[in-house]
Amino acid sequence: MARAHVVRRKFSVDEYHRLAQAGILREDDRVELIDGEILEMSPIGTRHAGAVNRIRYHLTPVEASGKALVSVQNPVRLGDFAEPQPDIALLRPRPDFYAREHPGPEDVLLVVEVAETSPDYDRQVKVPLYARWGIAEAWLVDLPQDRIEVYRNPGPDGYRELRVVGRGERLAPSLLPEFELSVQDILG
Repeated sequence: MARAHVVRRKFSVDEYHRLAQAGILREDDRVELIDGEILEMSPIGTRHAGAVNRIRYHLTPVEASGKALVSVQNPVRLGDFAEPQPDIALLRPRPDFYAREHPGPEDVLLVVEVAETSPDYDRQVKVPLYARWGIAEAWLVDLPQDRIEVYRNPGPDGYRELRVVGRGERLAPSLLPEFELSVQDILG
């Protein structure tokens, strides 16, 4: 008996948006487009929500300086087949606040993924995706391990630099080094 050949069909970002416009995907669906596949995201737990709120709060001075816009759980378009929704993205300021189009990789100064139940997925799928698109820096806030992984120096095969920081240490976005944060402030 011959085995059937299964072909996966990739969705483009434009098709993904049309699915939402047609009501197939709803605004409150927890999905994102990664490499042409529509993937369901884990529900947001309380530790995850608290960490995102803390990061947002501690990045307020960056936004107030006019050097970056802090975007929370909003899409970033990475080519024709990916539109992840990082927990936090520091974006280059734009007068329209990205109302005309979602930011692209050239607009992103830093992405932050907070992982309560999915650190392996974020580490193995999302962080390498950000590197392939040349996003300068990604932070993975690994709540189960109580640490932050700082990825820098992107390339087609991933980030070439990884620094793991824990409580008692400080970190700053490489493109905005004057805005230093305490790891304790992020982890709570």
